[in-house]
Amino acid sequence: MDSQQAKEILLLHRPGIDREADPELETALEQVKRDPDLARWFEQHRAVQTAIRSKFKEIPLPSGLREKILAENKVRRLPFGRRTVFLAAAATIALLILAGSLWFRPREEGNFSAYQDRMVRTALRDYRMNMVTNDLSQIREYLVRHQAHGDYVLAKGLERLPGQGCAILSWHGQRVSLICFDSQKADLFLFIINRSALSDAPSSAQPRFTKVNKLMTASWSLGDKTYLLAGPDDEASLRKHF
Repeated sequence: MDSQQAKEILLLHRPGIDREADPELETALEQVKRDPDLARWFEQHRAVQTAIRSKFKEIPLPSGLREKILAENKVRRLPFGRRTVFLAAAATIALLILAGSLWFRPREEGNFSAYQDRMVRTALRDYRMNMVTNDLSQIREYLVRHQAHGDYVLAKGLERLPGQGCAILSWHGQRVSLICFDSQKADLFLFIINRSALSDAPSSAQPRFTKVNKLMTASWSLGDKTYLLAGPDDEASLRKHF
């Protein structure tokens, strides 16, 4: 389970109401311990949930309402004062729902810049490879077998490098294949995603070089795939792999 999948599970979790002994929830909570960004988000999520529950408890109910509902079988118009209370309560609930939807709306846009930033952060922190091997043919076979991007096309320089392994990630519900290479000087990370998953994917097969965080990146599109190569080298060193 990656952090995006964990976030989707945790968004539906209601502390103190849902079963804590849920295997999927337990896996998501384990991912929180491994991912500092996810941990910060989860802390904010719980704070908002607590605030919303507190606001709900503050909404006043007309005195004797429960007894009247139980005693009467037909619908009656409420007196003006009580209708006012209900309207105020409904308005408060609507505002809370609106605030919650704005809060939980994904902060990452579906554009290439957000994708590039997310993948670089993935490369910089600890992550788990699904397969460890220096054999690129085995890596391709693994990705094909798991319905990932096994039909990728490597730049000539990358074809000559030994692999280290691969992983299957997720971004906005789209699969991302990650192939790790050993360039002797440093590790290189190649991310592959469907071109259609990005609103402004690179339009050229010629690599575009950009420094993102601590890594130099090269990005390009070929066929229906968009490629992002990241590593600690400078631009001149990264160009040698093309």
